[in-house]
Amino acid sequence: MEIKLLFFLHFISLLVCVIGSNNSPGIFIFGDSIFDAGNNHYNKNCTSQADFLPYGSTFFHHPTGRFTNGRTVPDFISEFIGIPFQKSFMEIEIDIRNGTRNGYPLNGINFASGGSGVLRATNNYSGSTPLQVQVQQFETLVEQNHIDRKPIQKSLFFLESGSNDIANYFNPFDPPKLTPDAYIESMVSEVHNFLDTIYKLGARRVALFGLGPVGCVPARTLLPGATVTKCYGKVNKMVKNYNMGLENLVKEIPSKYHGAVGVYGAVYNTVQHFRANPKRYGFVDVESACCGYGTLGGEMQCGKEGYKMCKNPNQYLFWDFLHPSERTYMLVSKALWAGKHSKIRPFNLKTLVNITLPHII
Repeated sequence: MEIKLLFFLHFISLLVCVIGSNNSPGIFIFGDSIFDAGNNHYNKNCTSQADFLPYGSTFFHHPTGRFTNGRTVPDFISEFIGIPFQKSFMEIEIDIRNGTRNGYPLNGINFASGGSGVLRATNNYSGSTPLQVQVQQFETLVEQNHIDRKPIQKSLFFLESGSNDIANYFNPFDPPKLTPDAYIESMVSEVHNFLDTIYKLGARRVALFGLGPVGCVPARTLLPGATVTKCYGKVNKMVKNYNMGLENLVKEIPSKYHGAVGVYGAVYNTVQHFRANPKRYGFVDVESACCGYGTLGGEMQCGKEGYKMCKNPNQYLFWDFLHPSERTYMLVSKALWAGKHSKIRPFNLKTLVNITLPHII
């Protein structure tokens, strides 16, 4: 009798695990190095890499292809939901080809590629995977029935991209052909196309994350006309205009895409709040990179020959010349998960996960 009871309890626990995994939402992630979880590592033709130490050293204790010392926003949000971290699309594809995995995971897939932009032409020389190709990768999986549409409707769709496009606008070796406003308009148009496509493929819960203050990254010292003592205002002006375009797209989602909801993550203001109140959030330095070289640590990528590293990455807003530290990502993630209207709107990610959509049973 005791053995039968133990067997029954074990069976129930397994059943609960299976049911839980099927009911938990996955996350499908698109974007650039802020979200990349290793796609570029598996793309040997790509020159934008973070697959060497000390990247990943704080949490994973080895490089994962993430462009920081630990976890990123999708990782923290996955922890809050209670699902495993999403693997990179390229890693999954290789595992399936090698026979080490049978199918695609239920917890979502990360398609993001460091160095990419919302414009197809951005950094195309680097071998990064542009947003348009990332969407095509997802589309192929859906159309070939590798991913069921019903779980897709329950899943979250994250997009964070645009900083590389804006940085390239200030490239002195390739002067822009459009005005700043026209350039931003072309970027927003590509995000609009992104929304059209993922909606047709079943996406119903979308989060567009605004860019942080790109004009404040340590690598700004490499841009002509930038100063060390303050953020690059021209860059941040374009960032704010782009973010406004993203928020307008989110406002249109309920009326344009029947049965879908969207949120806009106001990352710019959140990060600027950290910069204005560093001690309150445990930061000692909000200007320089923890890992890098030269002025503000912004003249060389972390891990390259001659780099220098700080003793405590948690005290730095920036990990390297372009990317936040894990601690910054953690604070941003908390604001996006459970924050008020000033952090994410019209509601937070916790609500986005749990909201009941009318056409989903």
